[in-house]
Amino acid sequence: MPEPLGTLESLWRYPVKSMLGEEAAEADVAVEGLDGDRRWALIDRGTGRVASAKNPRLWRSLLTLAAAADGDAARITLPGGKVVRSTDADADASLSDLLGRPVTLTDVLPEGATLERAVPDEVLAAGVTAEVAVEEGTVGAAAPGRFVDFAPVHLIGTATLDAIGAASPRGRVEAARYRPNLIVRTAGPGYQENGWVGRDLAVGDEVVLRGMAPTPRCAIPTLEHGDLPRDTAALRVPAQDNRVEPLPGFGERPCAGLYAQVVRPGRVRRGDTVRLL
Repeated sequence: MPEPLGTLESLWRYPVKSMLGEEAAEADVAVEGLDGDRRWALIDRGTGRVASAKNPRLWRSLLTLAAAADGDAARITLPGGKVVRSTDADADASLSDLLGRPVTLTDVLPEGATLERAVPDEVLAAGVTAEVAVEEGTVGAAAPGRFVDFAPVHLIGTATLDAIGAASPRGRVEAARYRPNLIVRTAGPGYQENGWVGRDLAVGDEVVLRGMAPTPRCAIPTLEHGDLPRDTAALRVPAQDNRVEPLPGFGERPCAGLYAQVVRPGRVRRGDTVRLL
């Protein structure tokens, strides 16, 4: 029999990789993920890599920009309120000036696309401006045409957020720091998502997801997100309380949430029941 887990509290998509996203009341979910999610990214013209706040020394300011889908284009709101659209002739120049590095905004995933991921423990120890060791990761292999790192869908339960918040000096942690697509209202202990790996989850009447791995956390949750301040506990607490091996050979890493693939596409809506099959 299906086991009720909770209800779908909110849905988020991030049209431009590493920028702030937008909430939706409902969304189509295809094999490659939520409609409009991570369709765009900035390419560092100096290195050819995908720009990602996973390397905060270079790209943490991406999280001061808010991206929204605008038909087949992306609309980006800058900190001062100026709006840049992907169709603007001067979009690349405007974003390059703001970020201090030459970048190209694109919806075409380069062949063999990669990004740099700063080692999270070193960022915690040395700070976001320090030069620390980085790991190179691939982009798009799990969802052709999308700028996703490992899986088409990322979800997290509110019980996990509550557990992290309870152990944090601020007494809370915001879901936005973990950049999930689906936030599931759950009860009980935190880090339940570890037990959903290899299991199928039904979201509403149509969509079925399959848990792939606990979500290893990078430095991004610790960074400023728009008006949200820095919060090192957003990473430090999972590093203390839920350091697990997400996949064989990866070694133990701080994890919170679940990476999932889409077994059956369809439409999901806020308030949908989420069941473990």
